[in-house]
Amino acid sequence: MSAQVHHHSHAKKYWLVFALLAALTALELWAAEGGFAYAIKASSLTFLALAKAFAVAYWYMHLEDEKGWLKFIAAIPISAGIYALVVILESVYR
Repeated sequence: MSAQVHHHSHAKKYWLVFALLAALTALELWAAEGGFAYAIKASSLTFLALAKAFAVAYWYMHLEDEKGWLKFIAAIPISAGIYALVVILESVYR
């Protein structure tokens, strides 16, 4: 007797994530080409890049299904991105 495994499609979720990443990319292009001040451009592009990295890690690397400690370990590199953002903003506002 074989056990039946029921698989459900994740296509809807992946299309939503794709749309989110496409929207973030469009915002990046708009921020880069817009006539914004350097400080606004640098901080917004860094923030959008961090948001895209989080989305890819969370959904495509399936971190949403993992335990809390593994999410914490995966979040450690985010501190490097936050540090980079602080350094960029500090150098911009000097």
